[in-house]
Amino acid sequence: MSVIVHYLWLIPVLPLLAAGLSALAKQRQRVFAASLAIGSMALSLLLSCWAFGLTLSQSGAGHLYRQVVNFRWFQIGDTWVKLGWMLDPLAAVMLVMVSLVGLLIFIYSVGYMRDDENFTRFFCFLSLFGAAMLGLVISNSLLLLFICWELVGLTSYLLIGFWYHKPAAAAAAKKAFMTTRIGDLAFLLGMVWLYSATGTLLFYDSGKGCLETDALINLVTQSTSLGIAASTGISLLIFCGAIGKSGQVPLHVWLPDAMEGPTPVSALIHAATMVAAGVFLIARVYPLMAPLPGGPLGSGAALKVVTWVGAITAFFAATIAVAQSDIKRILAYSTVSQLGYMMLGLGVGGVAVGMFHLITHAFFKSLLFLGAGSVIHGCHEEQDIRCLGGLRKYMPITFATYAVGTLALCGFPLLFSGFWSKDDILHSARVWNGSHWPFYLGVAGALLTAFYMTRQVYYVFFGSCRLALGQTTASEQRTVEHAGLPARRHPHDELPPGPRESGRVMAVPLILLASFSILLGFLGTPAWPWFQGFLTGSRPVLAFGSLLEPAILGTMALSTLMVFLGIALGYWFYGRRALAGAQAPDPLEHVQADIFVLLRRKYYVDEAYNWAVVGLNAWCAKASDWLDQHIWSGLVQALVFVVTGLSWLNRFVDEVLFNRGFDGGCGGLTQGGSLMSKLQGGRVQRYLRLAGIGVVLLVLLLVWGCRAS
Repeated sequence: MSVIVHYLWLIPVLPLLAAGLSALAKQRQRVFAASLAIGSMALSLLLSCWAFGLTLSQSGAGHLYRQVVNFRWFQIGDTWVKLGWMLDPLAAVMLVMVSLVGLLIFIYSVGYMRDDENFTRFFCFLSLFGAAMLGLVISNSLLLLFICWELVGLTSYLLIGFWYHKPAAAAAAKKAFMTTRIGDLAFLLGMVWLYSATGTLLFYDSGKGCLETDALINLVTQSTSLGIAASTGISLLIFCGAIGKSGQVPLHVWLPDAMEGPTPVSALIHAATMVAAGVFLIARVYPLMAPLPGGPLGSGAALKVVTWVGAITAFFAATIAVAQSDIKRILAYSTVSQLGYMMLGLGVGGVAVGMFHLITHAFFKSLLFLGAGSVIHGCHEEQDIRCLGGLRKYMPITFATYAVGTLALCGFPLLFSGFWSKDDILHSARVWNGSHWPFYLGVAGALLTAFYMTRQVYYVFFGSCRLALGQTTASEQRTVEHAGLPARRHPHDELPPGPRESGRVMAVPLILLASFSILLGFLGTPAWPWFQGFLTGSRPVLAFGSLLEPAILGTMALSTLMVFLGIALGYWFYGRRALAGAQAPDPLEHVQADIFVLLRRKYYVDEAYNWAVVGLNAWCAKASDWLDQHIWSGLVQALVFVVTGLSWLNRFVDEVLFNRGFDGGCGGLTQGGSLMSKLQGGRVQRYLRLAGIGVVLLVLLLVWGCRAS
């Protein structure tokens, strides 16, 4: 076993140590905190690359490299609870992605958060998040994975609500925490069920792990009262956790609101790592969900649920993104949609298909979020795309890199990574035996993705600049309205400057991410499926003829048509004429205003939850308050009166009857004892006198008796 496998735990521990030291640092020690965070993540990246290189050298030719290190944690009776870490291709590629993207975002954050007074605390939270995510990736125990999973949720709460003085940010943090807890509760139940059925939560343990053949056969052959296999029930509960963390329908509502946090948080948590944790979880427990060869027909039912939830989410979120006006919320709903594609890929194509899109998406979506942050930073915190415009002249680097990210997300043919990873999913959905509807929903989602991203680019980068200098921006107006503060106006002689390009510390990560957004796609093309072969342990062969296969070529042609059609529609509505200001209706509203309002209001899902969940909770609270005041309070008072009456009765019986009777008896006994004590004084004369009196009385009694007879 290689040295790196034994010391794999250092990869998450280094940023964890940085977080601990930063927590002890003073607020003014900004350079110290940033250096710790960036340095620890850089070291984790180096170790991750070492682990990746080892895995790459050992895999191939049908051999899937996997090394595990398990250890005892604590003992309950005769049973030891074990934890462990693991190195395999899935963990290796995730380690490199998380540490690399995290490092670039950490560097970008130095410039973005430069003027924030809580700079040190921000990097402490970033390091803690990086440690939790890296620990999740290397876990060989579902219990250890769940611990890191909850730490990810905690740090997400801390980072989303980092600007806690903003009511919207504080509310978004609570919403994210509570919504994901719903899925985590089901995840916990599934974990308990899995332990009770297999006796272990280790994934791999020399043939005794819960993902190894013996345990899987046992789970498939067990049936529940509902008639489903135990493996299916456990898989569905675990999938609920992934639904919450990865923002799938119906637990998607927290992710768009989470954009209230700083933009680096959006890029790190809600594009590359945290939301991808749910997809990674399904990939890790995939053997539990996949049908076993020769097993029951219904053993793969969980994957069908994953497929349908992913397909619906991909289309549903894309329709909402069409009508949003906040630059980060558009990307947030795009993230929800792309996570749906990943789940769809896992369901119809397997681990390699879903994970390929996860890796490519991590880079180009991080690029888009950081590009959006550059726009916001350069336009005085303005986030409303209707108030922007013409920025390609002011921010050329941001525009160029953002265009690369947009084309990658749209799946522009051949050159960009999103094209190859998305087409891999669509091709797998097209040949899936379950139904053709997931494929149709995926194709429609691809069309909508190209459309709403083209719409955003035209609003932000083309036309004339609509930024209202010297006035309160739309984003600032929303903030002061939430806080109940008066609107702020800039004095005429202190107008803020126009849009400006971001500095080098923010621009360099954008350029690097843009490069990866192009190059990564060529690692998983049908002509050379290197990535798929790496994850499955096979050795890919370069074959350009695969691109000409009718099924693959047909999918590529249809996908390309959808991309060009979406871009063309975006140009037709937003590129042909100058866009009006923020108060003017969106061009789509002229087509069908009611549908546009429905999409802008996100199908009223939040309102429905407020009515059905929050409203029900409020009604229950009011009902409980009424019962407490009028029913339970009366019953309690009546019980108090009864108890008080009984206590008075008890006091009367005790003091009047028992105490006085007892005291009287004790008094008589005392007097009798006192009298008898006088008869036992110890004086002989008294005894003789009493004896004489007794004799006299006896004689008198005898005389009286004789006379009477």
